[in-house]
Amino acid sequence: MIKYLKKVFKWNKYEVVKAISGVFLFCLALNLFIVPNNLYNGGILGTAQLLRTLIIKVFHINPPFDISGIINFILNIPLFILAFKYVSKGFLARSLLIIMLQTLFLSVIPIPDKPLVDNELATILIGAIISGYGVGLHLSAGASGGGTEIIGTLVTAKNRNLSIGKIGIIFNVFVYGVCGLLNGLSIMIYSIIYSVIANITIDHTHEQNVCSEAFIFTKDKPTKIIEFIKGKLNRDVTYWEAKGGYDDSTTFITMTILSKYEQLRLERNLPFLDTKAFIAKTNNIGVHGEFQKDYNPFDK
Repeated sequence: MIKYLKKVFKWNKYEVVKAISGVFLFCLALNLFIVPNNLYNGGILGTAQLLRTLIIKVFHINPPFDISGIINFILNIPLFILAFKYVSKGFLARSLLIIMLQTLFLSVIPIPDKPLVDNELATILIGAIISGYGVGLHLSAGASGGGTEIIGTLVTAKNRNLSIGKIGIIFNVFVYGVCGLLNGLSIMIYSIIYSVIANITIDHTHEQNVCSEAFIFTKDKPTKIIEFIKGKLNRDVTYWEAKGGYDDSTTFITMTILSKYEQLRLERNLPFLDTKAFIAKTNNIGVHGEFQKDYNPFDK
């Protein structure tokens, strides 16, 4: 099972727990705190929630569970098909699993008939913190919930002046604008407050701004490791030959500075580059000068 996880998802046991726990917490917060207050998420899931509301109003149906998860899954299918050549198979597999789990959890977690907390702002705060923490967990495991991140990757591949963050903002302006037209100004404002707090929590959870100093120790010349860092991560490296203090054997030390996502990619691929290599890292280092930070989790 562990070999399968490493081969298909490039995950270890710890990352599996983080990813599944994260998507469960996100869906739990959404169904227990956000949906009962008739509030909306941003992005593609927010669009799915709006479509769910329209379907219920137009066709006068009352499904026994929230169908927004199923709609969200359907909306993401063409996005993943379009993005296939831009993302790695490992990332694609991880993200598809997250979306499938998200669909399952949103469908089976019961939605209370009335809000659990009488104070609306308190409910929004609780829901935003829990959901943001959940998203941060599965992002830190190198998986995405799809949606605007996929759209952002496709657009920025053609237009470097845009970013995934900018695409997300543009998309959310549309979602919350429609939300305001359908449900009134107060629902729109509360939904925006929820989205802002959730995104702040996401940033604090998965620490996308972290930079790492990495030292890779190998017994053989690190040719494949250097090629991967230069070719796949677009970073330069410094390496030197040293002597092991224990048995006076030759050891190669490769040193590089990486952003958060690049570090995760290196850690996942290192066993395939050199089975006997190990990495020592120092996180959250200060970097000054010409260092381009790459926050894109869509590794190739």
